[in-house]
Amino acid sequence: MEAQFAAAGARAPFPPVASELTPAQRRFGVLPMPTIAWTPEVEAATAHLYEKVKDVIPSVEWPFFAPYVKAINELKAQRGAVILAHNYQTPEIFHCVADVVGDSLQLARLAAKAKEDIIVQCGVHFMAETSKLLSPEKTVLIPDSRAGCSLAASITGADVRLLKQKYPGVPVVTYVNSSADVKAETDICCTSSNAVHVVESLGVDRVIFLPDEYLGKYVQTQTKVQLILWKGHCEVHERFTGAELRAYRDADPTIRIIAHPECPPDVIAEADFTGSTAHMIDWVKTKQPRRVVMVTECSMADNVAAEAPKVEFVRPCNLCPHMKRITLPKILDSLVNMREEVLIDPAIAEKARLPIERMINLKN
Repeated sequence: MEAQFAAAGARAPFPPVASELTPAQRRFGVLPMPTIAWTPEVEAATAHLYEKVKDVIPSVEWPFFAPYVKAINELKAQRGAVILAHNYQTPEIFHCVADVVGDSLQLARLAAKAKEDIIVQCGVHFMAETSKLLSPEKTVLIPDSRAGCSLAASITGADVRLLKQKYPGVPVVTYVNSSADVKAETDICCTSSNAVHVVESLGVDRVIFLPDEYLGKYVQTQTKVQLILWKGHCEVHERFTGAELRAYRDADPTIRIIAHPECPPDVIAEADFTGSTAHMIDWVKTKQPRRVVMVTECSMADNVAAEAPKVEFVRPCNLCPHMKRITLPKILDSLVNMREEVLIDPAIAEKARLPIERMINLKN
């Protein structure tokens, strides 16, 4: 068992010493680690779930995933926990253990409505912080606290304070892909889904737009409001190039290209459609193109392919190393041992919650 956990990147399932218990462990207790083995019972209990992912997970891999899937689904019911998974999570997480899936805006809204006492956030750290900000009374766990974000790491609260000194009175719009420290210096948050709407809702001629430069450049093409930008980038999306996409179109003129607005401008210029992860998914399901290039993180193409089997996905995708830190063994470990809890300084949380709530409460 220890070797299997180590191979999967999870900690060995040893119970903590009583004197070392965390607040979450003292509140909810530590459970015995379930037996993880591929058995006829496990195969029968998870067969309906494998049907969802059989086109994207080879049958040879399912005997490894299935015991964890069964154990996690049983434990989350026992704990009274809800699992939130971003669209970039791998199919065995997204389709087989998650209760709520979506892009950052969808997860932010649903985290605020969660009735469960425990939220397990399968995504990166800023998403778990957002859940904690909107549900401060709940216990929020992230299976690996090292799951960060290059974009969120590109700016600090101190940087925002300096910008506000340089541009006094100019409101700050911050992408939710940011830390609580940065949100605490913000007037209102946005996502890639609603960025244009948020910017124009302020009724001003100029805003500070943080931290994604490429998203800001895309938004600037959609609004007359002047955006003051920060040079933050997503390490996944900034690696795509327009030349790469032109090569795909030259090889097959009928291919359709859809891109996330975090991509560079030359990539967006080649795209047939640009939108948030949720909008990209809806576009594929509605349009049902014969072949499509989905210019975003790899796992999202796998997740959509499982639901759109008639669409051929050409995949010049890039993996997010941070999202891939979240694995089934780590989710199980998180539920068994109540690790790792997301905590935010109350003084920061009080200020950081307001811009998220303003975004969520903004009328369409």
